[in-house]
Amino acid sequence: MNGSVDPFIGSEVTSLPPATGLAATWWWPKPQIGNTHPGATYPLGMVSACAYSGAYPTGYGKYDLSLEGVPSTIHDTQLASGFSHFQQSGTGAIRKYYNYFRVTPMVEPLDVLGRTWQVTDEQAEPGYYSATLDSGVTAEITVGPKSAVHRYTFPRHSNARIVIDFSLGGLAIPYGSTIPLRAHLETIEPGVASGVVVAEGAPIAVHIECDTPQWRQMLWYDRRLMPGGTRLDFDHIRPTTLRPFGLMWAGPSEPGQTIELRIGFSFRGVEQAERNLRADCGPGPARFEARRERTQKTWRKQLKTITVDTPSADRRTVFTTALYHSLIKPSFAESESPFWPADGPFAFDISTMWDIYRTQLPLLTALAPERAVELANALLTICEEEGNFPIGYRLARGGDRFSRQGSALAHTFLADLCQLGLPGIDWDWALVHMSDDLRRTYGEEFLLRGEAHPISHTLDLAFGYWCTANVARHVGDKALAAQFDELAERWANAFDATSGLLKDSTYYEGSRYNYSFRLLHDMAGRIEVSGGRERFVQQLDEFFGYGAEPVTQPGNKPGAEELLTGYNLGRFEGLNNEPDMDAPWAYHYAGRPDRTAEIVHNVVHQQFGVGRGGLPGNDDSGGLSSWYVWASLGLFPVAGQNIFLVNAPSFAEATIAVGDGTFAIRTRDFVEPIAGGPVQYVQSVELNGVPLERSWLRGDEFHRGGELVVTLGPQPSGWGSVEVPPSTRPAAPVGSAGSPGSPGSAPAAGATNAGATNAGATNAGATNAGATNASAAATDAAAVDAQVERAASIETESDIGDDDLAPEGSVVVTDADDPALGFELELEPDDPGRLVADDPVPADPPEARQTPAGPTPSGPTPSGPTPSGSSDPDPQPRTGESS
Repeated sequence: MNGSVDPFIGSEVTSLPPATGLAATWWWPKPQIGNTHPGATYPLGMVSACAYSGAYPTGYGKYDLSLEGVPSTIHDTQLASGFSHFQQSGTGAIRKYYNYFRVTPMVEPLDVLGRTWQVTDEQAEPGYYSATLDSGVTAEITVGPKSAVHRYTFPRHSNARIVIDFSLGGLAIPYGSTIPLRAHLETIEPGVASGVVVAEGAPIAVHIECDTPQWRQMLWYDRRLMPGGTRLDFDHIRPTTLRPFGLMWAGPSEPGQTIELRIGFSFRGVEQAERNLRADCGPGPARFEARRERTQKTWRKQLKTITVDTPSADRRTVFTTALYHSLIKPSFAESESPFWPADGPFAFDISTMWDIYRTQLPLLTALAPERAVELANALLTICEEEGNFPIGYRLARGGDRFSRQGSALAHTFLADLCQLGLPGIDWDWALVHMSDDLRRTYGEEFLLRGEAHPISHTLDLAFGYWCTANVARHVGDKALAAQFDELAERWANAFDATSGLLKDSTYYEGSRYNYSFRLLHDMAGRIEVSGGRERFVQQLDEFFGYGAEPVTQPGNKPGAEELLTGYNLGRFEGLNNEPDMDAPWAYHYAGRPDRTAEIVHNVVHQQFGVGRGGLPGNDDSGGLSSWYVWASLGLFPVAGQNIFLVNAPSFAEATIAVGDGTFAIRTRDFVEPIAGGPVQYVQSVELNGVPLERSWLRGDEFHRGGELVVTLGPQPSGWGSVEVPPSTRPAAPVGSAGSPGSPGSAPAAGATNAGATNAGATNAGATNAGATNASAAATDAAAVDAQVERAASIETESDIGDDDLAPEGSVVVTDADDPALGFELELEPDDPGRLVADDPVPADPPEARQTPAGPTPSGPTPSGPTPSGSSDPDPQPRTGESS
């Protein structure tokens, strides 16, 4: 299975065949590159290693900083100045770029350290990377969970060198370098050295062993050797005082001679680094092949957890590589926290929860539940030690700076684990932190005003309360569960009654359209807000571009006008980014899984491909890749709700290792799909030999294993049009909204008739959640304060509400003719014309009624869009920290 993986996929600018049909109408606002690297990795390991050119954002490759459109290059070809450790995987403006302890094999004087060499040959597979430089040196690298092993083959030379630069970190782009705060290194004996570098507040310790019996070992500073020196200490380092420093071995080499370098890493001192090296590699010398085989064996085991049947080598490569990219991050480092002394689970590069909580974390839970529990305990420890659950967590003190992306995302992950009944988590402890965390950051505004801005946080927090209520029921706290159930109903406060879409607000890396169709815990109520099933489907059709003309994607360095024009389309982002990645499955809740099949077919077969340009956007720690894995299998996890939506698989057969068994997905009348080819629709489904009319599975039905047989056909059927996925409705009708801060401020979603056959056909005066809430929303002057001030001019930060405070140096550009059309930009001070972006519970709890929305006639609606009739203005899209 390792041989099917191509780690180079996503490492260069998106290069896919021209999109056709529906896919040609989707618009990509974010960078058109996967931002992956081909370096050596270990599944969920602490350490990675790769060629270093200083390029954005992993240190590998040839691209400059890019936050939208087609990236510019800083190198014309693949270059390397050495091989560094610790890389991000697929993220964008993550701002912590690592690349520590660069190792450079040289046959030139130390004076030229930092120059680059042409990479003339590269090879990569899971756990292994090699590159040949035009100096004639070949590098090979493998890694263990907490170590890296290098092997260098030199040409004949009288004074070959291996140089380790302790001072380097970050990227070779403006303001991209990481300056160490303090450092210490020393030689211990011939071939052995150790040291600690404190970078971004985290102490990174190394124990180094080099098999060079005839070579000299020396420290160096400012590219000058220190003969006889055995120790270097730097108590305070500033950018203006930093000079390169490190360690070197030098001596004669013969053709084909190899030198092995082993490095153990720890965040808790050099002694622990040495223990980690011994645990990973055993005693030296010559441990490269053994470590490589162990790592590749571990990768083979992980990649065998899902098998697919396809005659297409390319499709197998895309799928297996997507699974590979889904299992690189987060980085697990048990008992290695540099920020508190307690042992236990620790993880970093949760980059970010906003990217991974809907697809990557459910995949981790399915394939490696014990690692999911370990991550959950790591998150709980972070919350206890640092005061909140992180949205993004990197190897840096105070490293969570992503609160604008979302709220209460860890609650979604924890709720899934709780509902599955996985052992190993103290749920009383978890409930304390889940409850407390909901009141932080945007949570206070949500409680006091009934909503929070950016308005997407209202949806996050309402769902966070729903998730936490389920955990409260699990531990027997019915009073807390009841209180949180009421707060969970406030999701409807986020919607505008007239348009049926989200209210005017700022939106992180998208517009109101990208966020209006996310999967909520009360989708039946959500459909009512739009006016019923028919209208909801019409809105979805417009969003996904049915009947629309093809669009032109942003080019290199797109300007503000070009981006604003694209955002104003109100169109699906086509897996170029994450905000609407679950929207294709919203059709399921309206009884139209045929539409889901059409959208997913076009994404899977047109937005992903082979080659270095095979990803449609930043992979974001496996966020996009894990979406592809689920979608290809014909399943989609509704994160936090412990259900899986069923769709047409893109493989004739697949098996997934779950628990102690397997979940098999088989098909009848399957036709091997092709890009731009016909869509296959579900005709019927059997689960373990029993017909399944509903379009979803309970979590336990999937996780305990079994067999799903899906019969496919060329035309839509009535399957899934009646038994739609469950919605958690209020336990009793709720009256008109009260004051924004009161529990009664939720809309009257519960007033629907549970037995009604059509959610849209019920009494509109009693059931339209958006309409019921309109009067309260209109009179909630406090909520207006949380929105960006509107004016027909350019406004400064002093005119922006605290909750939407723009990053330093940004402005809000609004349209003079339509003040509601706003667009938040950040302009580089030195280039005002260039736009950049800123930074076990029962499946059906007895307290909640699961109310399907009811049937509608089967079969597709006309392919053309239906005019919305809404005059509601397009909201202001917001560019933000990419990840």
